[in-house]
Amino acid sequence: GDHLDGMSNALPVHRVTLDAFYMDVHEVTVGQFKQFVNQSGYNYGGNWNDVAKYSPGDDYPMIYVSWNDAVAYAEWAGKRLPTEAEWEYAARGGLVGQRYVWGDDESLARDYANYFGTGGKDKWYYTTAPVGRFKSNGYGLYDMTGNAFEWCQDWYDSDKDYKVSRGGSWLFFLDAMFVALRVRNRPSDRVTHNGFRCVLG
Repeated sequence: GDHLDGMSNALPVHRVTLDAFYMDVHEVTVGQFKQFVNQSGYNYGGNWNDVAKYSPGDDYPMIYVSWNDAVAYAEWAGKRLPTEAEWEYAARGGLVGQRYVWGDDESLARDYANYFGTGGKDKWYYTTAPVGRFKSNGYGLYDMTGNAFEWCQDWYDSDKDYKVSRGGSWLFFLDAMFVALRVRNRPSDRVTHNGFRCVLG
C-alpha cells in the first residue's frame, strides 16, 4: 500500500537543472486511456467497474492504473512519464519555495484542488473531479495537486522496490496537498487514487 511520512523524505532541498519539456495540461483521462486500450489492444489488468466507481466518466482522471500501465500509455502516445524533478518544477508553476502549487495561503485550496475533508462544499466529495474544473497553476497546468496522485519515472529510493507518485488526491486531506509530498507504490499496484500525466521532450 502507500506510505506517507510527511516532509522527512522531501529534504534536503536541492537545485536541479532541467532541459526544456512539455507537460500535459491535464491528467490522462478515462476516455483517453480507453482509446489507448481499444486501439493498441493493451491488456489492461484492472477492473473498469472500480475505475467507474470513483472516476465516473470519460473526462475524469484515469485511476486504478499501475506504473506499468502508465508507461505503456505514454509510449503509445509518443510521450513519457515525468521525472520527479520535472513534475515538481511544473507543479510549482514558477513559484519558489511555496508550500502549495498556488502559494502559501491555505484558504485558497478549494479553488485549486479536489481533496478530502472539505465539509461537503465539494460536489465531487467521494470521487475524483473531471479534469480542469479547478484553477490552473502559474504554468497553466490543472489538478497538479488533488484529484489523483501522478506516477513519476523515478524509483522512490535506492532499493528500487517502489515508484514515486506526486500531487495529493481526492482521498487525502489538505495537509497532504503540499508540493513536496512523495508517496510510494509498487510499479504493479493499481490503487483508487493513482493516475498520471505525460511529458514530451
